[in-house]
Amino acid sequence: MTATTLLQSDLHDTAQWETSPLDLDAYLARIDYRGSLAPTLDTLRDLQRAHLAAVPFENLEIATGGEIRLDLESLQDKLVRRRRGGYCHEQNTLFGTVLDRLGFVVEGRSARILMGDAASKVTPLGHTILNVTVAGRQWLVDVGVGNVGPREPISLEEGVEVRHGRWEYRLERSPLGYWLLRHRRHDGWFNLYQFSDEPYYRADFEEQNYLVSHHPASPFVRRIVAQHNGAEERLALTDLELKVFRPGEAPELRRIDADALPQVLRERFGLVLAPEQETALLRRAKSLAEMSSEGEQLGT
Repeated sequence: MTATTLLQSDLHDTAQWETSPLDLDAYLARIDYRGSLAPTLDTLRDLQRAHLAAVPFENLEIATGGEIRLDLESLQDKLVRRRRGGYCHEQNTLFGTVLDRLGFVVEGRSARILMGDAASKVTPLGHTILNVTVAGRQWLVDVGVGNVGPREPISLEEGVEVRHGRWEYRLERSPLGYWLLRHRRHDGWFNLYQFSDEPYYRADFEEQNYLVSHHPASPFVRRIVAQHNGAEERLALTDLELKVFRPGEAPELRRIDADALPQVLRERFGLVLAPEQETALLRRAKSLAEMSSEGEQLGT
């Protein structure tokens, strides 16, 4: 029996979204959303687009020596009040909480990131996604997979192929029996991640968040990362490399100077750091060795 078959009052607090402290008006203002709040598919689609337009994917808290916290107050302070971004655990936890407040039936899921690896490969669980039920149908929703993720809900059906504007996605079954999300790039279909129907909860995301933000092998510990999932153009900054993606085209690679990093973050990603964080980021950027982002599990 899953959480969706239980009455809300039957669930322990740890099995629910941390909804009561949510400042819904502040969140809606943050993503500049003025549309319907009815729990319909159209609302879900419009909210997802608005969130992606406003909230970038980034790890700058880690890169400047800070901590990533997933309690709702911390998420609202960072992503809403300070107008920062975050990675999957932050963004999908906040978005799931908003959807729950609006009356959607929403459950957490955990995916195994592939980012181009074969679907037969077993990678660790560690990517937070959402399962949203609307009018009896289940939808994959993800606002936290960087510059390559879907911009709209995807119906949980084997073989479904969709276009989100000019970006294309396909949902299949992998050789391991999981759902497999694929994205069409200029060079063909690209495996993003795979996941099961097992529900995951805030406690799971907290544990995964600690690992990805502290393990020395984590790319979010080792690199400076900022990404944006745009309707016509997508951006991926990794250290001092900026890649620009457009549908059907090979990515455009630009090298940037360390001193220009704060300006690039402001102008291209809408990210403004506190002065002490900017100083720490510049210090780190200037110490970077020449390296390529090729092969990193960052959606690039």
